[in-house]
Amino acid sequence: MTDTMMTGRGLVKSHRGRRVLDTVDIDLKRGCITAILGPSGAGKSTLLRVMAGLEDLDSGEIAGSGQLLTNGQVIVPPEKRSVGLVFQDFALFPHLTALGNVMFGLRSGPAASRREIAMDRLAAVQMDDRADAYPHTLSGGEQQRVALARALAPEPEIVLLDEAFSGLDAHLRSELRDMAVRELKRSGAAVLVVTHDAEEALYMADELALMVDGAIIQSGTPSDVYLKPQSLSAAQLLGEVNIWAGRVANGVLESPFGTVNADQIDDGGEASLLIRPEGVMLDDAKPDGRFSVAEVHPLGATATVKVQALSGECWQARVPTSRRLKAGMLVSIELDPSLVSVVAEL
Repeated sequence: MTDTMMTGRGLVKSHRGRRVLDTVDIDLKRGCITAILGPSGAGKSTLLRVMAGLEDLDSGEIAGSGQLLTNGQVIVPPEKRSVGLVFQDFALFPHLTALGNVMFGLRSGPAASRREIAMDRLAAVQMDDRADAYPHTLSGGEQQRVALARALAPEPEIVLLDEAFSGLDAHLRSELRDMAVRELKRSGAAVLVVTHDAEEALYMADELALMVDGAIIQSGTPSDVYLKPQSLSAAQLLGEVNIWAGRVANGVLESPFGTVNADQIDDGGEASLLIRPEGVMLDDAKPDGRFSVAEVHPLGATATVKVQALSGECWQARVPTSRRLKAGMLVSIELDPSLVSVVAEL
C-alpha cells in the first residue's frame, strides 16, 4: 500500500475577503506524482505554499512526518519539514555555482561527502559538466535542472513544484518534463505539481485534481478525469470539448449529432452532453447526407475538423491528417461512448 506522506484536511485560506482555498482536502503519497490543474487565480500556488509551510491557514490542518505541521495557529517552518521546492523562477543563489547551489541544502556530513552527493545529483540531470558555472551563465533550462537537483539532493519526503516549466519554450519544456518525471520517480518522494498546462498535468500525474475558485472540483487518475468529466468546468480544463444542452426523455439525450444514454438523469431534467473532438468519428466512405465538413485545420499528425449538421450546429472532430478531409465533403458521424459524458445542468 502506498504510504501517505502529507495530508491536508479542510484547508481554508482567505485574501482580501476572498476564499483562495475553500475547504480543500489533499493527500500526497510516497512515489506518487499528484498534479493540481487550474486556471490562474484558482488557488493552486497558495495550496502549494501552505503545504510547504511558506504561508499559514485560516483553518484546517496539514500533517506529515508523524506530526501536525499547520493548523491555523501553529506552523512548522519549511526548513523543519522534509520538503524540496522547485519554482518557476528557479530561485538559485546568484553568488553560488551550480555545485554550490546543490550543496547548499546538504547541511550535515563532511564537505567531501556533500560534494559527492551534489555531483551525483547534477549528473542525474546532465549538469555535472557545468558544476562550476554561475546561474547567470546558464540557460533557463539549465537553471531549472540545477534547481531540481538542489531540491532532490537532501532526499526529501515531499517535493513541491510550482509552475516549474511554464517559463520555458515548448521543446525544452517537454524535454525537462521527461527528465523531471524520471528523477522524481527515482527519488521515491511524494510529489505535488501545480500547473495551468493541461498537457503537462496529464503527462506527469499519477493522480490529477482539478481546481477552480479555490476548490477541488474533481480528482482521480488522469485518464478517468479526462474521459469522464463530472462538469463542464472540469471538461474545459482538460482541453477542447463539444457541448450540447437539452432535456432528457426516456433515459436518453438527443443531439443533432447523435443520441446518447442519459439514464442517470431524471426524465425531464436538463443535461449537457460533453464529448471530446476525438470521440466524434467521421466516415466519408458512407456519408448519410446529414453532416458536412465545414473547415479543416491541420495540426501536424492530426487535424481539427469542423463538422456541421443540417440544423446548422457545428462540432469539432479530430482525425489523422492522413485522412485528407476537405471542406464541402459529406460524412456520417458516430460518437465514441468512451468519450461521452452526460452531466446535469446546474
